[in-house]
Amino acid sequence: MTPLCKRWSRRKEARPQEILEAALAQFVQKGFSATRIEDIAREAGVTRGTPYLYFANKEEIFKAVIRELLLPQVTLAAERVADFSGCAAELLRELVQIWWRVMGETSLSALPKLMIAEGSNFPEVMDIYEREFVLPGQQLFRRVLELGIASGEFRQVDIDQTINVLVAPIVMAMLARCGNVPCGQMAADPDAYLNAFIDVTLGGLLARPD
Repeated sequence: MTPLCKRWSRRKEARPQEILEAALAQFVQKGFSATRIEDIAREAGVTRGTPYLYFANKEEIFKAVIRELLLPQVTLAAERVADFSGCAAELLRELVQIWWRVMGETSLSALPKLMIAEGSNFPEVMDIYEREFVLPGQQLFRRVLELGIASGEFRQVDIDQTINVLVAPIVMAMLARCGNVPCGQMAADPDAYLNAFIDVTLGGLLARPD
């Protein structure tokens, strides 16, 4: 049996993560403005004052949600892109699938909805989201496109605009998962939707003989 002191030690170490996960759930459910620290504490199963042991205020919690819950997933995707040795088309397919597994199928899928709803009211948080998540994520797609073009596998395209075209359907799928948009069968079978999106995208990207 684990000694009581060790169990409580592990519990204390886990509290910041639990608080952030609870905060994300509350922010999505109620919106950032309407969520109170007490709501977050109750969701996390801790006392009312516990969040203040780790975070100065609610906005600091919001920033930590992005940095502590979201950024590690971007790092995992970046490592996979760096280590991949197949063709660019396979890498693009895998990147979309990884993105969906670590973001779309988890509570993190709610972040685009949250930023759309609340970001304009909190420009500092929006700046962190843009700088530390959106731009690094776009760089991953840029890397795949550049590899494909350099190898002759992909035709020459406007990379900046193609990145926007690639990201938008994934964000739509995440919004659909949160019930935020009328989306037909997108939310019912996101894997089929994303596979169709990749197939159509590659149809436009792959170079063809003259």
